[in-house]
Formats: sequence, C-alpha cells, structure tokens
Amino acid sequence: MLALRQGMAGEIGFELQGPIKFREEVTSAVMEAGKEFGIRKLGGRAVFINHLEACFPTIITDYCPAMFDDDMAEYRAEFQAAMPGFATTFNIAGSFEGNQISEWYRSPVELGWGKNIKFNHDFIGREALEPEVANPNRLMRTLVWNADDVVDVYASMFGNERPYDYMEMPRDQRGFMYADKVMKDGKVVGVSTSRGYSYYFREMLSLCTLDVACCAAGTEVTVVWGNPGSPQKEIRAKVAPAPYKTDNRKLDVHNLPPPKRDLAVSLSR
Repeated sequence: MLALRQGMAGEIGFELQGPIKFREEVTSAVMEAGKEFGIRKLGGRAVFINHLEACFPTIITDYCPAMFDDDMAEYRAEFQAAMPGFATTFNIAGSFEGNQISEWYRSPVELGWGKNIKFNHDFIGREALEPEVANPNRLMRTLVWNADDVVDVYASMFGNERPYDYMEMPRDQRGFMYADKVMKDGKVVGVSTSRGYSYYFREMLSLCTLDVACCAAGTEVTVVWGNPGSPQKEIRAKVAPAPYKTDNRKLDVHNLPPPKRDLAVSLSR
C-alpha cells in the first residue's frame, strides 16, 4: 500500500492506494485500529464540508473552469471527449447574475492562492497576475450566515406563500456552482459559494470572493438567497477568516497533541 499524505479536511490525513482486491481487508484493519479513537465512516455528502471549513475552493463548486471562450474551443473539445460525464456537470444557480460566462471564472488571487504564485519563471497569465498579486481587488473569506435568517428560509416551506429556494443539507452536491451575490451598502461586493452547514461549528457557512475593503473579520454583509425569479431572502452574514477552522495539516506526526475531535474516515470513492 502507498500512504499519501494529504489534508483536504484541514487535518493530518492519508490517502491509501493499493490493489483493489485488498480494499475490504485494509478498510477493516483501519476501522479496527481506530476504534479507541472513535473512528467513524463518513460519505460523499460530508466530504465537501471539509473543503468549506478548511477553505479548499473546488472546480465547478466555487468557480467555472476558464475554458468556455472562443479561444479555448479546441481545448474544450479535447476535454469533453476525454471526460464526457464530468463535462456535462457545469451548471450555474444562485442569485448572482452576470452577462457573460467569464463572470463565473475566478483568478488564483480571488481563490486565496496568491501565496502560491511565483514570478521566477514565465507562464500564461503572468502579465495579468503580477499587478493583481501586488494590489488585489478581491480575496477569499468565509461568511458566517445569520442563524435566524437561515431558519426563516426553512420556515417558509410551512407557510401559504411560495417558499424560498430550498437549502440542501448539509450542502449542495457537486455539479452546480451556486453563486449568490453579497451586498454592502446597496452594492455588490462579492460572490458567495460553497454554502454548507457545519455540524462541528453548528453554523451555516460559505466561502466568498470579497472586495478587499470588506475583508476585515467581523464586517457585516448581506447574502441574497434565491434564484432570479424566485422569492429572495436577504441573509445577514459576518466576515470571518478562510480557512475558518484551525489548519492542522502540517502538524508533525511524530509529536502529535492529544486528539480533540473524533477521527473520521471518508470512504467516498
């Protein structure tokens, strides 16, 4: 078996790779060894809450791949031929409205990846990224949604009027980019994605590409919930850091502190 260290949960994690014929044997061994730590199996519906809490923006969910313009037609044809099932899942929903598909694209800086950009070599997009890294317009943050306003969305299902668009729990599945506009003083200041309920924090959260002027923790903004043409609800939210949870990915496995939360294994594949 190969144990590949990765941290998509914001915790120390390993992906085990080996012959599929040993899958059940290895899984049983892991579950048995983890009993004393409270190990539990989780599935695909929980996986992307990790991406939300730990701030891992995800293709299709937080941004559309920048391949729908005319100059990318040849690449798009190759992509769709190689991945026909995957390529049919680019769908857009939410209150954010744009005039062209590029408004659902995101730059690396907007997604919080600016620290990974190095200018010691040439690459496509360098001329655009250099000034943006030096003086960004938007950055990635977490939004904490107001609990009372969220409850109003669910309560609307039990009234006589047309209800608000349903908030899937714990979050919408992959295949849609739910993009909701974020307002401050009557102006659009960002776009919220990856809305999801964190059972650990007991809060509704989302990621958000947000104007730099609004990025300070505690800033109050408003998320507009509901597709155009549907009843829309203004939901109060507060800006928080991204990642929202403490990032424990780089802890030294030889000097681990006592566990503070249940060990969980995701068997989503």
